[in-house]
Amino acid sequence: MADLVEVPTTMPKMITFLSSLLQRVAELNDLHGRSQPQKVSVFHGLTPPTISIQSYLERIFKYANCSPSCFVVAYVYLDRFSQRQPLLPINSYNVHRLLITSVMVAAKFMDDLYYNNAYYAKIGGISIAEMNFLEVDFLFGLGFHLNVTPNTFHSYCSSLEREMLLAQPPLHVIISDSNSSLTMAKSVNLIHSCYNEDDSNSYNHQQQQHQQLAV
Repeated sequence: MADLVEVPTTMPKMITFLSSLLQRVAELNDLHGRSQPQKVSVFHGLTPPTISIQSYLERIFKYANCSPSCFVVAYVYLDRFSQRQPLLPINSYNVHRLLITSVMVAAKFMDDLYYNNAYYAKIGGISIAEMNFLEVDFLFGLGFHLNVTPNTFHSYCSSLEREMLLAQPPLHVIISDSNSSLTMAKSVNLIHSCYNEDDSNSYNHQQQQHQQLAV
C-alpha cells in the first residue's frame, strides 16, 4: 500500500465549521440513542474512536489531497444519508467511518484525480475490505443520489458558517437540502469565507462537465 502523502496547505475554515457541527450532532444523538431505537450498521465501531472529529477531518484533508469543495459535498451526502436512513443517526460510534466514506465518494464524483480505496483506508485507519463495504453501503444508503447543484452547494457552504456563528442546537439529523431553513442563507460573503475563488470556479467547471455527461 502506498505511503500517505502530506500536502502542505492552509487548513480551510470549513473543517472547523463542519467538525463543530458534527460534534454537536453526534453528542445529541448519543443521548437520544439511550431512549430511541437505532440500527447498528457497518459504520458502527464497538467503541467511539479516541481521535476527535476535528483531528480526523484535518487528517483527511492533510492526506487525501482532494479539493476543499469535496468537504462541502461530503456534508451534503451526510445530510442526505441521515434523511434517508432515520434509524442510522450520526453519533460518536459511526461519525468517523461516515466521514471518511463521504469524503472519498465526494472526491470520486467531484475531482478529476483522486486516490483509490486502499489509500483512503490507510487515511481512515481501517482495512481495504472495510473501506469497500462502507462505500457500497453508503452509496445504497444515498440511493445513489450524488449530484449536487451549485445552488445546493452554496447553501450548504453558507450553512456551515451560519451554524458556527449562531451556535444553533442540532436536530436529530443534520439538515435537509430541500426543507431546512439553513439552506436559505444567501450571503455571498459567507460562502467565500468557506472556500477560495479558485475552488469555486473549479467546482462550477466540474458541475458543468457532469451536467454535460448526464445529457
